[in-house]
Amino acid sequence: MTATAAAPEETIGMMVKRWRERRRRSQLDLSLAAEMSTRHLSYIETGRSNPSPAMIERICDELDVPLRERNRFHLAAGFAPAYRERPLTDLGAAQDAVRAVLAGMEHHPAVAVNVHWDLLAANQAMEAFLRDLPGELRRPPVNMLRATLHPDGLAARIMNLGQWRSHVVRRVRRQLERTAADGLAALLAELEAYGPPSPTTGPAADGTTADDLVVPLRMATPYGDLALLYTATVFGSPRDVTLDEIAIETFFPADQATAQVLRSLADLRTAPRAETPT
Repeated sequence: MTATAAAPEETIGMMVKRWRERRRRSQLDLSLAAEMSTRHLSYIETGRSNPSPAMIERICDELDVPLRERNRFHLAAGFAPAYRERPLTDLGAAQDAVRAVLAGMEHHPAVAVNVHWDLLAANQAMEAFLRDLPGELRRPPVNMLRATLHPDGLAARIMNLGQWRSHVVRRVRRQLERTAADGLAALLAELEAYGPPSPTTGPAADGTTADDLVVPLRMATPYGDLALLYTATVFGSPRDVTLDEIAIETFFPADQATAQVLRSLADLRTAPRAETPT
């Protein structure tokens, strides 16, 4: 079992207050939702009362606190961490589920990432997109956002880079606000430091069309221009820190031309190799 201890100067009361304010909840609102008195919650926040493990869980449930941070709550209150943290390879049926989803989406690029968008697993379709990245960006752990937006990465191929970069930066900000995960602020600053791309002109400068349902990722490839949309899949009711932070992101074709290219590439990967004459 692993967990990062809370900073020595931060008490359990300070943590409760910080997360309550992060979620923009009043003491009255939170106390009613967690079925406790406002006075008890006030005593917890000021250090006059120490919550039980069960009370910590009720408060964290109402504030949607991630499991990694919940372990810090328990440690700050003087209790053992409540949740284990195991590598993906030690997650049994959950690992099998991740592998099954990635394999089942083999016609579409798909990847499993953690809370920082570090690569945990990818299917062959996604590996084909990452194959030409420079060695520095392929050094483990591969960060999918860095690989996408770094000037030496896939950014040179993204046709609507300004639009996609803005979308990614907003998404990282939301992730940071929701999770307060260590390292996310540094990643956000790095992505912002890449700077906006050179301005483009013309009716399609932002990469959108009137028929777009979502913000597409538009990429130029040797096989033609691709328009991709993505979905994110997470596990319901996780009880492990690693599992709580895993998301499977799958890219689907946003138009028929892209669908045809992805099918053709999948057929090339699965076609039997011709035997070499001896």
